[in-house]
Amino acid sequence: MKISREVKTAILVLSGILLMVFLINYLNGKNLFETDDTYYTEFDYNALSKSSPVTVKGNSVGKIQEIIYNFDTGKTRVSFTVDDQLSFSKETKVKLYKTGLMGGNALEIMVSEQGAPAKPGDFLASEVEEDLVSNLTETFSDVSNNLDTTLSSADSLLLNLNRLVIDDTEAGLKNAIKELNETMKSFKAVSYSVNNLIKKNDEKLSSVLTNFDSITQGLAVITNDLKDVQLSKTVEKLDNTINTVNNLMVSIENGEGSVGKLLKDEGLYQNLEGAALQMEQLLEDMKLNPKRYVHFSIFGKKPKRYDADGNEIEDKD
Repeated sequence: MKISREVKTAILVLSGILLMVFLINYLNGKNLFETDDTYYTEFDYNALSKSSPVTVKGNSVGKIQEIIYNFDTGKTRVSFTVDDQLSFSKETKVKLYKTGLMGGNALEIMVSEQGAPAKPGDFLASEVEEDLVSNLTETFSDVSNNLDTTLSSADSLLLNLNRLVIDDTEAGLKNAIKELNETMKSFKAVSYSVNNLIKKNDEKLSSVLTNFDSITQGLAVITNDLKDVQLSKTVEKLDNTINTVNNLMVSIENGEGSVGKLLKDEGLYQNLEGAALQMEQLLEDMKLNPKRYVHFSIFGKKPKRYDADGNEIEDKD
């Protein structure tokens, strides 16, 4: 089957058109043969272009699709595509950064696995990385300000030194040198005095140092002895003893045990008080009527009996 020249021409024209469409989309960051996912983010200003890359750890994984100004928020809204093989969560941020000193800007996806997975069409939070040039500019600005302050201080110091050296009086600089010389002589005299004092008290100083050495050794021995003493166990035993005493006092306060009942039981107290009273009455009655309790008879006479009130009971024969 022969294909006419017109059909061949039509096929060639259509192929050219398709190739042109593909090239135009590719130059605009679109690849018709790739399936990408589209996401959105916003910045306070626009520093991107549609040719700006979308990267992950320096690797290109997408393209800028559209950059528009959002009249509602006053921010720049950016839509970009990412290879569908890349997965990340909604907590992922998009960072705007410079690709180099002389280069343009790009987007970096700071992948995060925390949170729910992101889906195409989601809005991602953004941040802007401060570039190296801005950092250097601020640093040099601070250095310049500090240098200006330092130079001003040095200038003031030199002016003060000039005022000190320049003296219109007759004494002038000679007086200053003379006073400095006298000061050095005074220091020299003090030094001689100190040396003489040390020479005269050399033996005493040696004795003091020896005594100090002995004291230091004694303190070392005491320290070793204290180290051998198990203070922690002693404190622990003391703490246990205190806890036992506390528990005992709590038991007594709650009326537990013999001592607790003795101190807290009012009935027992009343019984003891009644018994003491009866004992006192008994002793008093024994003093007044000893014959009731002690009987002595040579001929075997029966002792008299008494009732509870102390009255004599007559025997019935």
